[in-house]
Amino acid sequence: MKPASLQDWFAIHNVFIAYATALDACDVDAVVACFEPQCSLSSPVLGRFHGHDGIRAFAQRTVDLKRERDAQFRHVVANLRAWVDGDAARARCYLLDFVTDRGATQLLSPGEYDAELRRRDGTWRFQRRDLAMDRTFALPGNPAP
Repeated sequence: MKPASLQDWFAIHNVFIAYATALDACDVDAVVACFEPQCSLSSPVLGRFHGHDGIRAFAQRTVDLKRERDAQFRHVVANLRAWVDGDAARARCYLLDFVTDRGATQLLSPGEYDAELRRRDGTWRFQRRDLAMDRTFALPGNPAP
């Protein structure tokens, strides 16, 4: 794979931003739209999810936390590196994952996304999106793993 062109870099970066902001806004359909139908997502806290139904279930957990605890997440992505070969790409970027729960804000853990993307009909989407966190943590209202 070669380093992404500027145009592909911006398009791939936009997928990460669209995903993060949709998840924070509890827009489940917009989160699902960031993924190919045959996809996977892994989280060290929540596990592995497959396909659009799995992504929907993953995103719904954020919606449920917001509703149950009035928790607000802010996923901040930075330092994107991307490589492209035709309609396939690999990308990595840092994640800062903040949550405000009952008036207190904390950084859950820094981490890094590792993703494979596919371009279909001119649009990049995640094929695989994995997350590695720098330390273990618990979501609000859950015991630590």
